Amino acid sequence: MTPGLRQLRRVRLAFDHDLTLGTLLERLADADPDRVLVDEIGGDRRTVAQAAEAVDRWSGAIAARTSPGDVVVVATPNGYDQFLLCLAVSRAGALPAPVNDRMRDEEIDHVVADAGALLVLRSADDLPAGDRLGAAHLTSASDVGAVFYTSGTTGRPKGAELTHHGILGGINVAALLPAGLRDDEAVVGLPMAHIMGFVAAAGLACAGIPVRSLPRFDAELALDQIEARRASVFVGVPAMYRMLLDAGAEERDLSSIRLWISGADAMPAELSERFARMGALADLPGVGTVGWAVFAEGYGLVETAGGAAVRIALPFLPASLSRLGVPLPGYKTRVLGDDGRPVRRGEGGELHLSGPGGLKGYRGDAKATAGVLTDDGWLRTGDLVRRRAFGLFTFEGRAKDIVVRGGYNVYVVEVEQALERHPAVAEAAVVGLPDERLGEVPVAAVRLSPGRTAAPDEIRAWAKEQLSSYKVPVRVLVVDALPTSGTRKIQRTEVKALFTDA
Repeated sequence: MTPGLRQLRRVRLAFDHDLTLGTLLERLADADPDRVLVDEIGGDRRTVAQAAEAVDRWSGAIAARTSPGDVVVVATPNGYDQFLLCLAVSRAGALPAPVNDRMRDEEIDHVVADAGALLVLRSADDLPAGDRLGAAHLTSASDVGAVFYTSGTTGRPKGAELTHHGILGGINVAALLPAGLRDDEAVVGLPMAHIMGFVAAAGLACAGIPVRSLPRFDAELALDQIEARRASVFVGVPAMYRMLLDAGAEERDLSSIRLWISGADAMPAELSERFARMGALADLPGVGTVGWAVFAEGYGLVETAGGAAVRIALPFLPASLSRLGVPLPGYKTRVLGDDGRPVRRGEGGELHLSGPGGLKGYRGDAKATAGVLTDDGWLRTGDLVRRRAFGLFTFEGRAKDIVVRGGYNVYVVEVEQALERHPAVAEAAVVGLPDERLGEVPVAAVRLSPGRTAAPDEIRAWAKEQLSSYKVPVRVLVVDALPTSGTRKIQRTEVKALFTDA
């Protein structure tokens, strides 16, 4: 296949409005079959054609055991094959529901029962050898393509029914990138059962960027891979970036990185800038590396099927612009106050989104669906932002992550980021505890950087220099590790329990 024909087929993929999870690998193989798709540590190295063949073979076995529309829970160990198995389930006409293998058995049992799943895949070996499916089951891109269960940090997990177009419609345009002119590789250690890991895998596949996959994230191993393979992209959540820093990232040669990508949680600006400095904008012959790498922070929810907005820090952009959330193509924003009316520019409120997102509803839960989807089709995000011009916004925190101290709103994200500027603090989690006089007060649990020491009173004194008095935690607890979910988000209920136990 000539380079021109290959790129023409990639352009066709970028504008394929009928693309589904079940046809994704087939279309990619048609455009660029010999390109390496994934090289997994401890796993397989597959070209696009080899991955497409595996997906079609698995889908034949799945189709023999399911009917169109059935839910199949994909409870395999984390790894790239979990992503491919989900594509195979879709190709067979069923609905994949991937779950994180760090979930407890009773949590997986809840997902199986809630989804009404008749088939649970624990391994690709569960599928007997048989005939390949040949042609994907016909379905519309506007139909439900997968069911992703929320992390359940505030209750039992809910199954978000997402459309094919919602998952793929914003990322297949990555196929417009001229893959043959670049020598890229992305190091990724995300859980594939989480929407960020799933969409990252699909987006990198469309972009033609091979993935060096780490089924289990290990900071030192990730740094080794970036250095040894001269990887140009790293994708992770903020907790992973903190782990990289603890593992000595600033003493490594990470100048090959051109793009750092973060998501799933708020990324402190100071942390993203440190990593941007470790990478480089370009490597010029006879000159060497120049500039900083680009740092892109995606904003999205399970309900938006991944990214809905992005914050991009470029070397030539002022910091004030780098903090702005920019809606991705197809998305509109509005910011409503407590009275349900749009706020004025510069004021804060809850962010609502309208776009291709893809949430049809929560499976079997009309009440929960009505709680997040408005009558006029907007998604209530539960996130607090400050409205800026032209639909832009700055992130303030989750609506439920506010501590109301004596009538004053304390945004926990702001306090956490102030504490993390302390030289000894690697990570902080702020929650509210009941108080008879003030209603509730902020407290903080902090994890220190390796080899550093700091007393709670010293950290509180630092906070007093950084924050207004009502925002300063009344108590600081130094811990060895903060409780996190399978996607490494802070479990605030468990953080509160730390103070009860103490």
